[in-house]
Amino acid sequence: MQSNKSFTERIDWPLAFLLVLFLAVSLTAIASAQTSGQYVRNFVPYQAAWYLIGLGIAATVMVISAAFYKKAAYYLYGVGILLLFLLMIAPNGPGQIAAPVNGAQAWFRTPVANLQPAELMKTVYILALARLITLHHAAQPLPTIRTDARLLGKIGLLLLVPLALILQQPDLGTALVFIAITVGIVIVAGVSWRLIVPIFGGTALIGAALLWMAVNMQKFLSDFLGLQPYMFARVYTWLDPYAYADNEGYNLVNALKAIGSGELFGKGFMDREVYVPENHTDFIFTVIAEEFGFIGASAVIILFFMLIYRLAWIALDMKDVFSTYVCAGIISMITFHVFQNIGMTIQLVPITGIPLPFISYGGSSLMGNMLAIGVVFSLRFHQQRNRLKDTDFSS
Repeated sequence: MQSNKSFTERIDWPLAFLLVLFLAVSLTAIASAQTSGQYVRNFVPYQAAWYLIGLGIAATVMVISAAFYKKAAYYLYGVGILLLFLLMIAPNGPGQIAAPVNGAQAWFRTPVANLQPAELMKTVYILALARLITLHHAAQPLPTIRTDARLLGKIGLLLLVPLALILQQPDLGTALVFIAITVGIVIVAGVSWRLIVPIFGGTALIGAALLWMAVNMQKFLSDFLGLQPYMFARVYTWLDPYAYADNEGYNLVNALKAIGSGELFGKGFMDREVYVPENHTDFIFTVIAEEFGFIGASAVIILFFMLIYRLAWIALDMKDVFSTYVCAGIISMITFHVFQNIGMTIQLVPITGIPLPFISYGGSSLMGNMLAIGVVFSLRFHQQRNRLKDTDFSS
């Protein structure tokens, strides 16, 4: 007995339905953001087009065998590193290959739009990291402190290359996403807590020390670590935005005003009053909170909880450890994006240029996220097919 699966049976319909809801939220929020007058261009049809392209990427990716991702993970990682390296050395400026935005050389200029290779590299890095850990555990079925330490060393090397290239752009926000992905997969990979706790604790202490030094020892950090003034400004504005409300703290102060003024039910669709720069991209959450209030903002957060819950359910249902690690990495990526983006608008964390997944305007971010979702579709479908084969064989 054989099972012939149609294309529609490859789709995880609860996950697909959530994407439709995100599409509706995204287009609604972006349409309202247009009324601020920041841009003449109407971003709504462009976002709809990016969604179509993203869905095409997901549809293409999900028909590829799960075995392919396992075998090709390192090759895809190499291609991603090559793109990041080419971006670093590419000439920039008007008419050139690289397209600097807000001081960061993170985009390639194309005839259609600027594309950020780091967004696609996130999913590729997840595949490579999952492959590395799977191979390590296969070679070391009985883990020890020594083998776990060796695994962490391998992971560190795999992370170091894209991290260095992305920080060179410089793009601190995206670099933090790669670290969050790594942390999430390492926890799921079963590394001994006798190693994880000291490493994570030490990292937290270093982070706290750097934060203190950013306030009290700026010259030292600039001279010896090469940190840029804009990095210090983000710390200042995070700690006391109203003291810098006329310059560096302007975005955060207005974001807080917009979210707070929405109160419980909001001011209504397109009835915003507070001006927030870049409110169709990084600060899209302020539009939702001001117009639809606490109820609307909470609904969006619940929508993300549903997405993460569904991905976690799929991850737990996986029988192949490689697939489990991949799902864990994608969950970590999306969770960190949501926490960082929403957190920066309510002064919970410093401001970084991280978009809100599936809602903020942007082709690179949307294509990167759709690539990740397409991989999840593929892994889930091929696992179900293998189960059917096993059942048919046993019967």
